[in-house]
Amino acid sequence: MPPLDTTVVGAPVWVDLMTTDPAAARTFYGELFGWTAQEPSEEFGGYFNFLRAAQPIAGGMQSQPDQGVPDVWSVYLRTADAEKTVAAVAEKGGQVIAPAMAVGDLGVMAVVGDPTGAMIGIWQPGQHTGFAVTAEPGAPAHFELFTRDHQAAVDFYRDVFGWNTKTVGDTDEFRYTILVNAAGEPLAGIMDASAFLPAGVPAHWSVYFATEDVDATLATGIELGGKTVNEPTDTPYGRLATAVDVTGAVFKLVGPNKDPNATPAG
Repeated sequence: MPPLDTTVVGAPVWVDLMTTDPAAARTFYGELFGWTAQEPSEEFGGYFNFLRAAQPIAGGMQSQPDQGVPDVWSVYLRTADAEKTVAAVAEKGGQVIAPAMAVGDLGVMAVVGDPTGAMIGIWQPGQHTGFAVTAEPGAPAHFELFTRDHQAAVDFYRDVFGWNTKTVGDTDEFRYTILVNAAGEPLAGIMDASAFLPAGVPAHWSVYFATEDVDATLATGIELGGKTVNEPTDTPYGRLATAVDVTGAVFKLVGPNKDPNATPAG
């Protein structure tokens, strides 16, 4: 899987974890992916960075159990102007959850909801430019929205974030649209999940982390107190699986297919 071009406006540029137990999360992902973690920053409310090979790869922060927010990985899309993007969100039927606000000289962030109910972060890079690396073992490799209203989601991300899109599938069995860069390479995807998203589960974004061996990584996750949600499956895009960490935050894995006859990921 090729590295992602995170310089494209609208492309995923960062992920972070809201967790009820930062210490447990630091240990879990440290053992799972070989990450280290910086100390929480008092200036930014206890926020900290996970590091891969001493470079920023993801963020983390203590969540508040009494707020009823589950432990969750969040995806941030790149913007050149966070305030304008937030205004466009409101104009196009989205919800502004956290308005644009400067994070020191690191950048400007916001959190919004799309019209189909999924939350998405916005990041205008300053000194913090996002992922140091992508699509390598232990790094984010793909980002995906599950939604019950595929066309509304596609229209929203085109209009608000300027997505250049490509239809990969357009049947009731598989309806999928991807954000592509100028070379046609995928940066993120929107899946029509209306046929299988369980009742009560809202539309949501998820992140896939790359690994050299999906099965071995899942086994390690279980040893560390996590669980497997969806068993590994070979696909045209690589071997995929879904897991939860030690406090219940969902994440996905992608790696080489085990079946040599499966179509390799691009």
